[in-house]
Amino acid sequence: MTGDNRNPKGRKTPRKKRRLLGVLFSFLSLAALVYIAVTLLSGRDLDIRGLLSVFRSRSPVTAVEEFDFDVGRNRVFTNIGDSLAAAGTFGVQILDIGGNERLRDPFRMTTPAIKTDAGHGIVFDIGGTAVRSFEETRITASIESAGVIISASINRNGWFCVCTSESGAYLSFVTVYDNAGREVYKISLASGYAMSAVISQDNKRIAVLTLAGEGSKITFYELAGETPGGVFDFSDSIILDMRYLVSGKVLAIAQGSLIIVDNGGNGTELYSFGGRRLGGYAIDGSFIALYMLDYSLGYNGRLVTLKDNGELVRELTSDREIISMSSSDGYLAVLQNEGVSFFDTELYELPPDENSISAAGATCVVAIGGSAALAAGEHSAVLIRFERSSSR
Repeated sequence: MTGDNRNPKGRKTPRKKRRLLGVLFSFLSLAALVYIAVTLLSGRDLDIRGLLSVFRSRSPVTAVEEFDFDVGRNRVFTNIGDSLAAAGTFGVQILDIGGNERLRDPFRMTTPAIKTDAGHGIVFDIGGTAVRSFEETRITASIESAGVIISASINRNGWFCVCTSESGAYLSFVTVYDNAGREVYKISLASGYAMSAVISQDNKRIAVLTLAGEGSKITFYELAGETPGGVFDFSDSIILDMRYLVSGKVLAIAQGSLIIVDNGGNGTELYSFGGRRLGGYAIDGSFIALYMLDYSLGYNGRLVTLKDNGELVRELTSDREIISMSSSDGYLAVLQNEGVSFFDTELYELPPDENSISAAGATCVVAIGGSAALAAGEHSAVLIRFERSSSR
């Protein structure tokens, strides 16, 4: 016989370790079976995802570092590709997820706004005249509008449109530009105030939102034509915003519901808020996430995810106030009054059972890449990372 089979004091043999692990797994399996039996007998819904999380290892969530955005006051943030974009009174700046500067363009704004779609972005001065379209590492167009800017938007091809008004006149314009900043289409609205406009993902048409009496109206224009096309007249309440979806239809965000509108002007209610106030929304591919607030119940928040065909994925009620939400790469970053939490599209927390990361002073959250978010305020911007479980 060769070798030494003696077991030093305090050290378990591999067989004993395997035996302990087997006992632990058997105990967890028995507990799982008891849970399933009791749940089914009581008629309650079975939370399989939550049950499986028992067998998964917990993944750490960590606040990594403070990011230094030097863009002045009134800062607004968004994601673009795998980077973070910020705009302020001193211009626009982009940092990658390591905090390295990828773009800086200094110019003056009073009320900055910023929007992105895929790898393209637009920054503009509401009430001013400055407009910049950009990618992660370069400015693609720099424009000074003839009128005062009301709003602007950009599509995933880099085409953008700007809504402006003439000072002292009830006249508004919607101007469409290609991805190089060349004007390709212009609409003059002598009646109806142009609130916003969006360009379809194939660059063939534009949807214009105007105020109409006590309601709103969305009018579709073919960029190759002269006359308006379909019209969706919504007299019930005010439409606050709209977005073109990958389906080719427009998602209209009204005061009390989400509405899908096709290019012929036919609208269908997608989801009703049920008397709650919409706090915000995010679109990630073919799913829509939104959060609502119910102040009558002590600032309760409700998260909702649904597919762009109206199919409800899940609703989740929280006793914490929801402040901001953002989506990226199949997950949601949610800023609540106790900090930042992460969820998948079915609203199961990532990682499960982890505590929120404190984000004192933050007023918005921006999801970035596949495993991080920026919690930002007027004076701070902290990057928070989490590790996604391989089983998800």
